[in-house]
Amino acid sequence: MSDNYAPLVGDNYAPEKIRVIIPVGGKATRLLPLTAETSKACLRLLNRPLVEFSLLSLASQGIRNFIFGVKGYTNYRDLYDYFESGFGFSARYDIKPRIHIKYQPNVEDLGSADSARINMEYYELSNPVFAVQGDNIFDIKVKSLIDFHKEKCSALTIVLREVDDVTGLGIADIDKNSRIQRFVEKPLPQDAPSNLANTGLYVLSPEMRKIFKEKGIQQIIKEKNRLDFGYDFIPYVIQTGRPVYGYTLKGDWFDVGTPKNYLAAMKNLLHGNFCTSECFGERLKEGTPIWVQGESNDSEKRRQEIIQKIKQKKIILEGAVLIGRHCQIEDGVRIVDSCIDNFTRIGKNAVVTNSAVMDRVIIGENAEVHDSIIGRHVVVNSSQRKPTRITAVSVIADDVKLEEGCQLSASKIYPHQTIRGEFRNQTIIAN
Repeated sequence: MSDNYAPLVGDNYAPEKIRVIIPVGGKATRLLPLTAETSKACLRLLNRPLVEFSLLSLASQGIRNFIFGVKGYTNYRDLYDYFESGFGFSARYDIKPRIHIKYQPNVEDLGSADSARINMEYYELSNPVFAVQGDNIFDIKVKSLIDFHKEKCSALTIVLREVDDVTGLGIADIDKNSRIQRFVEKPLPQDAPSNLANTGLYVLSPEMRKIFKEKGIQQIIKEKNRLDFGYDFIPYVIQTGRPVYGYTLKGDWFDVGTPKNYLAAMKNLLHGNFCTSECFGERLKEGTPIWVQGESNDSEKRRQEIIQKIKQKKIILEGAVLIGRHCQIEDGVRIVDSCIDNFTRIGKNAVVTNSAVMDRVIIGENAEVHDSIIGRHVVVNSSQRKPTRITAVSVIADDVKLEEGCQLSASKIYPHQTIRGEFRNQTIIAN
């Protein structure tokens, strides 16, 4: 073992001593308009905040200490108001002992690696740090990753995943021992050194605190006004000769960074990838990926009404479907491979396919929603005489009202608007 290698927690794996940093600093422009007023980490996916999948996966493996590397008002507000210090989350999932959530000090970071730098220094972290991205969903055995990191005496371990399309991803070139020789952030496909993509999951040895203080890092910050893992920090650590290794992930990994990816992840998760059967409650029928949620007496009453209609074939559910609590679904509705969030009302003969409908939405009768995302508290007015159609990965942000007969195709609607007419490949921003 090299002299400058900062050892992990003794010789024994101790998940409770690992600190997880989740940098949440970007503006999530690829997911606009859903993220116009909402932190990407708190964007609802399958009836819960997106980042909750990561927290639950890691907490179930014994990890108890998390730091949200928040930058900006929206990210801080949404994460702190929902998670606070972790009491509610721990109670909701019966996690004992409970998790502890801390937040980045009120210092503006200059990128994901800078967020790690600020938090490792501020909280004086002397144990290994696992950095994960708030918009990724992953299935990883942390013990195997830490064992690999320790066995290789790695300064920095990057979790890699084989991909079919390298576009927009950081790509690593590794040798036969899994040491990373070269790392290229978002290369052109023809220039990519391999098909091993950076998942945005990193193990940082405590010695990283010293590296962050080096002149070379300070020079990058000064010249570029930025310290990003992919563009800046990883290439620097490799170039200075430190051991950087790639751990190839075999489990599931979803980058939920675009509306198209969001819908693909939703569908994959509904069909059983990553999530266990307990993820969404009790299945309607053993072996069938259909869930109608309900916990309290009041929501159980609504749940039974929906189940009765399904049995009577008054409501048709196909593929994998998740219906949240307190939903009202009228006769003639057809739902395919979709998620319907809590307190949503769907009118007669409406059709929802391959789509996400967030909470407290009203969808009028005879409306059609295909391959699209409907934000929170949206009203989709529709009638038999003037049906509304939403198709082709259209995205409607929160608190929007669509008038009867609207036709949206591959269009984006920003929050707090009333919309009427036909739109194709358009972005509609208020005022």
